[in-house]
Amino acid sequence: MKISTLLKAIEPIKVLGMQDTAANAHSQNFEPPAIPSDPEIGSIHYRAQDVLPAGLFVAIEGHTADGHDYIDQALTKGAASVVVQKMVPAIASAADFGPVVVQVPDTRIALADLATCFYGYPSKRLTLIGITGTNGKTTVAYLVESILAAAGLSVGVISTINYRYAGKTFNNPMTTPESLDLQRILAEMLQNGVTHVVMEASSHAMDLYRIKGCWFDTAVFTNLTQDHLDYHGDMDTYWASKKRLFTEYLQQGPKKQQAVAIINCDDARGKELSRILETPVIKTGSATDADITAETFRCEAMGTFGRVSTPGGSFDFKTPLVGKHNVDNILSAAGVASALHIEPEVIKDGIQALPGVPGRLERINTDSGRYVFVDYAHTPDALENAILSLKKIAPARVICIFGCGGDRDHTKRSLMGDIAGRLCDLTIVTSDNPRTENPLAIIDQILSGVRRSGAVQYSPRDIRGGFEKKGFVVEADRRQAIELGIRLTSPQDVVLIAGKGHETYQIIGKTTIDFDDRQEARKALQRLEKN
Repeated sequence: MKISTLLKAIEPIKVLGMQDTAANAHSQNFEPPAIPSDPEIGSIHYRAQDVLPAGLFVAIEGHTADGHDYIDQALTKGAASVVVQKMVPAIASAADFGPVVVQVPDTRIALADLATCFYGYPSKRLTLIGITGTNGKTTVAYLVESILAAAGLSVGVISTINYRYAGKTFNNPMTTPESLDLQRILAEMLQNGVTHVVMEASSHAMDLYRIKGCWFDTAVFTNLTQDHLDYHGDMDTYWASKKRLFTEYLQQGPKKQQAVAIINCDDARGKELSRILETPVIKTGSATDADITAETFRCEAMGTFGRVSTPGGSFDFKTPLVGKHNVDNILSAAGVASALHIEPEVIKDGIQALPGVPGRLERINTDSGRYVFVDYAHTPDALENAILSLKKIAPARVICIFGCGGDRDHTKRSLMGDIAGRLCDLTIVTSDNPRTENPLAIIDQILSGVRRSGAVQYSPRDIRGGFEKKGFVVEADRRQAIELGIRLTSPQDVVLIAGKGHETYQIIGKTTIDFDDRQEARKALQRLEKN
């Protein structure tokens, strides 16, 4: 694609290297000339080390690195053009390479617009479903995927766990990929016959313009509770970012006249959002004015049973998903299906076809009579929902093993400690992904909340013989913490291992090691069963 064609998708402040007539041109009057210095662009990059000959490099200011510092590297690797937010010394020496230099007000916005143009505006030809909220995004994505598959549709999914389509699965380093990667993935899905894409949209994705250029048919709001305050600063800023999916992205582009919002109105922010949107809204929840509601439901250790009412009719369902919060997720998925005019019986089939969601109250099979669950819960609300769900079905005691991630929101640590200390018979405080923080310092912050519950503190040595009083213990080694928690169980006890869920690694310092809570739990159960 010619650079002149790509530049029509953005608003340059100035363009250097396409003859003087193009220099210092403003977007309002800018029509790039088709001249010999109008190079063919074969690829777009935001990492200098990935640049290919005839590629276009977009220099992005990140949180830990600035792409402007790597322009020399991009040019050396053969970049035909660089897009910058600020003029830097590397630009002055670029004449020897003959690149087209484009300055824009915001390179993140430019990256999204360039990528959307380069890949041919793929979301325009896909049915795109966005899901946002603090908790439940991944489960709703899996449910919607299963329902669409039951309807005979070709589905692609972009989620926290991975992205997948046409029988292929790929690792996803973040909930919502960078705009360039996202547009590439959407284009690949389209080329492979995908018609419907289900995508989790994080608050970071909205704030950093990763989903700019995505035109949504429907968007789902699950809930809003404390998370990511290390990035957003406060809840109002976090909320402002989340609701942009509805107030901004859902109402842009060629689909804005047909777009539909699915809002959980049992959440206070969701109820507020449903009142201000001009877009048609399908309300889910327990209120009398909800469009999608659970007429009845019953949660058991092996799953959940109930009856859902939709505008198209009611249906009974059964699912291995556990807990009231998963009933809310089912209502959100049913709302998407209703917006897409899928029949209630097909919605039922899709819900019942889903065997579970990796790392979301995922049950670890055992013949020992224990109930062991692994969950991604890493926010106060998610941890409380998980524990309360298990307490309602627990035949005996509940033991929770959890920690908090390093280099993340500090304020939620004591809150999560308080929740576990109050609700569980035994809390084992351990490490999560400490990253560059001292694991013991993180644990101390968690303990400030645990101690408020009045629970008795045990040492790992003292508790080996069991415990009678409600209490807590510190075991910083996560593997040993899981081993300890399972060894302390009796038949009918429930163990919740929270915080990492589907993750197959642990980040200690700047090193990533292999670690899977599910595998560690299975090993501990096997050792227990042998004894």
